[in-house]
Amino acid sequence: MQNVIEIKNDLFYLGGSDRRIKLFENHIPIPRGVSYNSYLLKDEKAVLFDTVDTAVSEQFFENLEHALGGKPLDYLVVHHMEPDHSATFLRLLERHPGVTVVTNQKVAGMLKNFFPFSGENLHIVKEGDTMSVGRHTLTFIFAPMVHWPEVMMTYIAEEGILFSADAFGTFGALGGSIFADEVHFEEEFLSDARKYYFNIVGKYGFQVQSVLKKASALKIGLVCPLHGPVWRENFAWYLKKYDIWSKYEPEEKGVAIFYASIYGHTQNAAEILASMLAKKGVFVKVYDVSNTHVCDLLAEAFRYSHAVFASSTHNNNIFLCMETLLSDLKAHFFQKRGYALVENGSWAPQAGALMEETISGMKDMRKLGETVKMISSVKGETAEKLSALADAVAADYFAN
Repeated sequence: MQNVIEIKNDLFYLGGSDRRIKLFENHIPIPRGVSYNSYLLKDEKAVLFDTVDTAVSEQFFENLEHALGGKPLDYLVVHHMEPDHSATFLRLLERHPGVTVVTNQKVAGMLKNFFPFSGENLHIVKEGDTMSVGRHTLTFIFAPMVHWPEVMMTYIAEEGILFSADAFGTFGALGGSIFADEVHFEEEFLSDARKYYFNIVGKYGFQVQSVLKKASALKIGLVCPLHGPVWRENFAWYLKKYDIWSKYEPEEKGVAIFYASIYGHTQNAAEILASMLAKKGVFVKVYDVSNTHVCDLLAEAFRYSHAVFASSTHNNNIFLCMETLLSDLKAHFFQKRGYALVENGSWAPQAGALMEETISGMKDMRKLGETVKMISSVKGETAEKLSALADAVAADYFAN
């Protein structure tokens, strides 16, 4: 049975949600699922904006046929070639063989790589090109590396509608309402949005800034992303989040303490330091990197202004889960933070120096205090060093 949702006159939501999926891109845990969004504009010409993942394909095709009401589909605009948005492309062409595929040259090449697609009925557009479909004029805006090189967006100036591809999307299934102003976005979706941004788009802050500059020149009243809620109110608030995130600046003031502990002693040091900081009025969050997925840790590290990395030495190296976190942070251009280090080692402490080696390659990082070195467990002299470190971290926290 169809579940078409009218967004506004002549514009319809045809997507669906997948609550069974466990890993997005077979890597990122998404316990709240995800939506795959597709939109239909009914004007003198009927325009479909993107298809969907196979997980919701049956719902999508029922929605599409119902929304068309027996009329032909004239155009399919392909913004992004990732299979979660293009997997049903060939099935759509089989059902609507007369449809014209509107996209850019890079997408056209990818279509032929992914599918046995001959390229017939293909209309190639360039940055700034326009196309009238009746009362509405489509303007095409390129957004390379947000987050694939072929990505583009479509803007309809008459009504301020932006079809934003993967930009401004989020994890989390939709249910009932599809609008951000009706789903308690800040409470229920912001953490998913942050995780989505930093794991998928976050490496490409420079390119996101370029897109934000383009968006700033547009009068936007409605934003239709390929994942997550549709924005029709207070989009400026979300746009500000993207501006902060893409500049790699802290979203909130706080100290995130990440510990990698084998038998609990490094955890003990992390908890003691957290208590010391909290007594000084510092906001602190503590994370066990062995039991929290690196994708979640990545988002939380970018969220806060300060980070402490506490690791046991294992096999004469950084404990593997901490090494993975630091490697991922470096790959995503972690920067502009104050940080501190705690290392543990029973006979050959190495984690501190190796963590420092990785972090020193990151941009605009401020080391706070001396690396606290502990042998096996926290003792009196270790507690004194942790106290001194707490002083150093708190001083920078309140100064910045």
